[in-house]
Amino acid sequence: MAAGCLATFAERHDAYASQMASADGVPDPCGEPESLVVTVDTGDRIHYLEWGAPPGHHSGAAAPGLVLLHGLSATAWTWAPIARRLCARARVLAIDLRGHGLSEAPQGGYELTSQAYDVLTVAVANGWGTDVGGPPFMVAGHGLGAMVASVVASLQPGSVSGLALVDAGWEEMAEVTGATPEEFLRGLGEPPEIMGSMAAYLADRRDYDPQTWDGDQEVAARAAVDEKPAGHVAPVLRPHAQRRTIAAMFDYPARETLSSLRVPLLVLSAEAGSADDPQVRDRRFALEEIVEARRAAGMPPTTVTRFPGVGHNLMRYRADAVAEALDLLLAHQRP
Repeated sequence: MAAGCLATFAERHDAYASQMASADGVPDPCGEPESLVVTVDTGDRIHYLEWGAPPGHHSGAAAPGLVLLHGLSATAWTWAPIARRLCARARVLAIDLRGHGLSEAPQGGYELTSQAYDVLTVAVANGWGTDVGGPPFMVAGHGLGAMVASVVASLQPGSVSGLALVDAGWEEMAEVTGATPEEFLRGLGEPPEIMGSMAAYLADRRDYDPQTWDGDQEVAARAAVDEKPAGHVAPVLRPHAQRRTIAAMFDYPARETLSSLRVPLLVLSAEAGSADDPQVRDRRFALEEIVEARRAAGMPPTTVTRFPGVGHNLMRYRADAVAEALDLLLAHQRP
């Protein structure tokens, strides 16, 4: 790995740690998470946040494990509202997927299988999973993270005690978007005025829903961009990593993957439109197909919860409900 890549990583890590320490208004029931790094087989470093062992557990080994995976262009910090609600009852890790946040952004390795192995490496480093004879863990993903989580469960079902898909993971990308990967990528750009300054960028994110904007949301927003010396901001997710990650998302075989997964499945679906909205109908139909296929194949139970009138980021807009649903799935892991 080039020395320049290492220097960039170290500089971003130090800046990010400082940013975390200076955030105002972040709720703090379990303390700030620890910022950790593992090196995977390719030599690349994957960053994650750990909320440690619940009170009363002298070792995290006895606490149920929960791994949280963020969506495209986001970071581990998008899960902070959920981690803070669950860290008193589980040991919680939130991972920066390859190319995102503080994880390194190599030229390759963005296939979902490769990213799933990154996740499994983090699990092994924490003593979880069949590779080390450790306990299974639950994995939850949002958007892109839901796809990676599903692949984790398909690769090592014995290591995964439960799978939660948050507003993604059950659809084929080409069908739900009606686009090619190139068309989807072109639609992701932000208006120049929003990226013109950190203040403008944060104001845009705050205005999605001012009532749910807090210190955690500000840290999550800041972590997704780099502030340049000239004052404008740019996504931390580099163009090559974004392009290759999107290609992997379009290659994800949702029906094939989920229909045969022998783990309990929880699906949380945001439905911003009405029941008559074509996209809402199509998403419901795709999910019903998978639920029926799992039932017919004798797979473990599938639980579906819908959130009418809510946007994609359920961890921000419905944090209490998401945490409660995950807690129910975690319950059978507790001693």
